[in-house]
Amino acid sequence: MSVIFILLIVSVTVAGFFLFAFLWGVQDGQFEDDYSPASRILFDDPALTQENNNKR
Repeated sequence: MSVIFILLIVSVTVAGFFLFAFLWGVQDGQFEDDYSPASRILFDDPALTQENNNKR
């Protein structure tokens, strides 16, 4: 029976840590821009393409 209490305390502690980390990430603004990272790979950077054209 004591193992159940230990596991319950550990699981609540881990859940609290993940909740804290999630709220910290929201406060830092990590989840605000969800469009750019997904579409950034589809477009070339104009500065890099000009540098590559000058090298040829």
